[in-house]
Amino acid sequence: MADDYFLLVCDDVPHDVVLTDPGIRVLDVAQVVRRLTGLSLWRSKVLATQVPALILGGVDRADAEAAATNLRTAGALAQVRAQPEPDFLKP
Repeated sequence: MADDYFLLVCDDVPHDVVLTDPGIRVLDVAQVVRRLTGLSLWRSKVLATQVPALILGGVDRADAEAAATNLRTAGALAQVRAQPEPDFLKP
């Protein structure tokens, strides 16, 4: 438990990449999702069409921004969201 607390307090806030709209080039977006997640192309296409979809969860800000930029380049709308702070850390 002490290790978990140490990681939560000292590390950067993890971020999520959320796909909000695949746009008109769904197959191009599915290929980017495949590269980011390692899923098969079929599962990536299913994930890309079920929006809003969590593509990456709990990654650092730089990786989340890079993934969102790749998705936007493919024609999708993607957001980077910071995960909420745990309740026990709030005053």
